[in-house]
Amino acid sequence: MASMTPAIFGSFGAIFSDPQLKMQVLRPGDAQYSSREDSYWAVNTRLTPSCFVLPESPQQVSAVVKELVALKQQFAVRSGGHSPVPGTNNIANAVTIDLGLLNKVTIDVGLGIVHFGAGARWRDVYEELTKHKMTVAGGRGGDVGVSGLLLGGGSSWMTAKNGWACDNVLSYEVVLADGRIVTADRETNADLFRALKGGSNNFGIVTSFTMPTMPSDRIWGGIAATPETAIPEVIDVMWNFTEEQAKYQDSYLMAVIGYFPDFGVNVASTAVFQGEGVSDGPEFEGWHKLPKIIDMTKDTTIYNLSFDITLPPNYYDAWFTLCFKNDKRIMNKAAEVHQTLIDELKSYVSDGDFITQCIFQPVPAIVAEHSTAAGGNVMGLERNTGNAILFQYAAMMKTAEQAAFVYPKLQAGLQIIKDFAASIDNGLMDWIYMNYADKTQDVLGGYGAENIGRIKKVAAKYDPDQVFQKLCPGGWKIADIK
Repeated sequence: MASMTPAIFGSFGAIFSDPQLKMQVLRPGDAQYSSREDSYWAVNTRLTPSCFVLPESPQQVSAVVKELVALKQQFAVRSGGHSPVPGTNNIANAVTIDLGLLNKVTIDVGLGIVHFGAGARWRDVYEELTKHKMTVAGGRGGDVGVSGLLLGGGSSWMTAKNGWACDNVLSYEVVLADGRIVTADRETNADLFRALKGGSNNFGIVTSFTMPTMPSDRIWGGIAATPETAIPEVIDVMWNFTEEQAKYQDSYLMAVIGYFPDFGVNVASTAVFQGEGVSDGPEFEGWHKLPKIIDMTKDTTIYNLSFDITLPPNYYDAWFTLCFKNDKRIMNKAAEVHQTLIDELKSYVSDGDFITQCIFQPVPAIVAEHSTAAGGNVMGLERNTGNAILFQYAAMMKTAEQAAFVYPKLQAGLQIIKDFAASIDNGLMDWIYMNYADKTQDVLGGYGAENIGRIKKVAAKYDPDQVFQKLCPGGWKIADIK
């Protein structure tokens, strides 16, 4: 285990002299430092911190936070390291608190709950739950960290049935800026409990979550690919599914129009899920009629399916997002803009090694009803009165030069789609999904005035010195609300 250099950290290293709090610290030059840095999914988030500190308990997290605050030392907090936005989970020339060792998963079968550390990934949670034929309303991708997804809202296979993933959290364990370790649930620190549902890292460091389990044995799902010529048909299927999803809450379908190097052309992929293992229900009638290049759907488990819902690491990634009315015209416009981007990139990237995505996910109006029934969150989707589409627009490039080339094109394309959606009656929603957003997007501002006020009040109460605004600068901050 490496020690921290006094020139950089002064007295910070003193906390490691306490045998009760001794923890792993990785500095540049350490072999484990390099592997930890390289484990970030997106190349552009590997920012070379002065060190990674890996606590193994909430008490160690508390000790680190208190010392960093005393020294006025900036820091970042990492869970899974999957966000592609630089600074949200890492920091250059400062301290990254890496929660990767807080990954224990504990199931109470009798109470029907699961407790897991903030450093776990969804595959860890699903692996343990599958042994008991259980699951939770968590993330789709197994390599995604639990914290980022839950604190940003959390889109899941079960959103139409259970609301956002954050709506299913029963309690949080949180380390506050003054080092106190508190519980937030419906009865204790209830204001903090609600604010954490979409409020991200503005209040403290969540060290563990408790969620209710639900029965789940065999499910049906997977990925299929449809040729480019069938993109209009895929959009028709997406529209119909979204309109009808409230009737089929155990089912899910999303459309991913994208360019992938293995194909060399634009294709329309779909990801489907049916929680009871029924593949031939009426909700999938249109999907079954789509022409397929590849069909990987199968009878499986949520744990196994989580390995199929992945994207390759080691690219420079940029994501943008919108939420708009479930309208074929808007989706077709997005597909048109996306095709223009592909044509430009194919001319620019000679080896064709890049990935683009134009993703449509269903957000039926019933989702907001589930959120309200669970006590509410701070995202403000209850303002949406109709069925909507969560849209993601993304590019993955191999070099920094290519990333710089595509970024303004993504921005410009998103603006075209946004303007088009706004031109349609009730076409554009204010809400912006944090977990797909670019840092330039006003996520918290899109939550609405009432929720902005709620978030500000909670932050002032639990972090009066603005530690998580000033010393932990990454992510979407209350101080930055436009």
